[in-house]
This record gives sequence, structure tokens and C-alpha cells, in this order.
Amino acid sequence: MESMVVASPAIKVAAICGSIRKASFNRGLLRSAIEISEQQSGNGMRIELVDVSPLPMINTDLEADGRFPPAVEAFRQKVLEADGILFASPEYNYSVTPPLKNAIDWASRPPNVWAGKAAAIVSAGGGFGGGRAQYHLRQIGVFVDLHFINKPEFMLNAFQPPVKFDGEGNLVDPEAKEKLKQVLQALLKLTLRLQGQ
Repeated sequence: MESMVVASPAIKVAAICGSIRKASFNRGLLRSAIEISEQQSGNGMRIELVDVSPLPMINTDLEADGRFPPAVEAFRQKVLEADGILFASPEYNYSVTPPLKNAIDWASRPPNVWAGKAAAIVSAGGGFGGGRAQYHLRQIGVFVDLHFINKPEFMLNAFQPPVKFDGEGNLVDPEAKEKLKQVLQALLKLTLRLQGQ
């Protein structure tokens, strides 16, 4: 009798961008991550971009009878269903952006749907490539019980040659794509470890 090999289902990753600008470099990083995961079919990962732009600014007056506004409910459900989280975090004034912080705060309202999930951060920008925002996001993650990969770190200076992005904000640099692939592999590995696989 032949033994059957059962393929484990792909882990679901919610990709969340801190920029709501369409041609954002950080959104481009997430599009590239989705392409990488689709090209490597059988890699065990399915990434879905989850839009934070419909979320109202956090205001607990909007909560009624233990329910949240519809856009918030839909966002919280996507986070809850995800096995892991991939953040693309631009840096505004040494910190995370208002849309990203707002999304984190809504999803942390009881019951906190971030808790226990594996996460990774990528960022692109000038100077330090978003590094200060990443470290601040890690601090926030401690409180909401996210488990971030430690290495590799991905902070891309978008303005140093060679050209990193095209006019639509798509990642075109092969070296950056390779490093992004390594981040995804580390996220997959940590997610499976947290799930006891």
C-alpha cells in the first residue's frame, strides 16, 4: 500500500502597507513580495494585500455593543485569519505612519487579533531606509504580542543608485528582490515554528 503524502496548506500572510499612496515604494515592496510568492508555487505561502485606507480614525465611540464599524470588522477578520503579517513601514518623523498606527490600534482592541502571530517588516525611503520606523514598530509589536523575525533586516535606501523602483513604484532592483525573498523565507520559517510545525 502506497503511503500518501499530504501537502501542508499554505500559510496565509496579511501584507499591510503604512502608506496609502498608490505609487508608494513601500506598497511596491509588498507587490513584489506577492509576485515572489506566486512565482515560487509550492513555497507554502500565500500573501494578500490588506488595505488600511478605509479604516476610520480610531475612536472607541464608534464601537457599539461589542461591534466595530464595518471597515474595522473586515480588517480585523483579515488579520485574525492570517498566520503571519508582512508590514511595509515607511518612516514619518522617526516613527510609523498614522495609517499604520491606526490599523494596529484598531486590531488590538479586545480581543487583540495580532496576538501570537509571526511578523516581518520591510521598508524603503531615504537615509536609513525607514529603519527608525521599523524599530518603533518592533516596540509596538511587543505590547500587541507580535513575534518579529530578527534577521534579515530589510531597509532599502530608495534613492541610491542603482535604480530601485520604476515610475509606478514597482521594485526593479534584483538585489533587493533577492533580499526580500530571504525575508519571506524567514517569515515562513518563524510562522511554522510558532504553529509547532
